[in-house]
This record gives sequence, C-alpha cells and structure tokens, in this order.
Amino acid sequence: MNQQIRIMVQPTIEWIQDDLRSNSFRFCIELFAWAISLGCAITMALTVPNPPLLQMYPAWILGCAMYAWASYSRKSFGMLVNYLLLVSIDSFGLYRLFAQEN
Repeated sequence: MNQQIRIMVQPTIEWIQDDLRSNSFRFCIELFAWAISLGCAITMALTVPNPPLLQMYPAWILGCAMYAWASYSRKSFGMLVNYLLLVSIDSFGLYRLFAQEN
C-alpha cells in the first residue's frame, strides 16, 4: 500500500521540485501569497460575524498582488486578469471601509 501511495504522489513532488528549480524566487512569492490567503481565510472563519477587515484587506490585497506578479511572470493571462480584478475589488472595499470609519 505504501508503495502505491508513493507512485501516486511522486509525480506531484517532482512537479513541485521542477517549479522550484525553474524560478525559486517566484516559487517563494507564491508560497508566501498562499500563506497569506490561508491566514486570511482562517481568520475570517474564526472571527465571523465581525472579522478584522481593516487588517485583513491589506493582507488580501498584498497576497493577490503577489499572485498577479507571479501570473505575469508565468505568462498566464487568465490568472493575471483574475488577480488584478481581485486587487481592484479588495482595494475598493478597503477604500469604502476607510470612508465608513471617517
């Protein structure tokens, strides 16, 4: 059984290693952006119905901007447009939050 799992997982491990070798800086940026995204999702889940949006919006925007750069460096138009749109939407949300507080 252990050998079967290894056979199934090995291509994924090799793919991750290839991605790291091809551009280690981008790999680290994507990993950090993923950690930000995961942290925001967990924070949101644990703090509903009153999440700390003032702290979370900048983190979301930073993570999406990092993903946008990585998408650009991968020449992935669909992902680039998606993350630029998310940066725009979240920036608008942050602006509205600031406007509401003042």
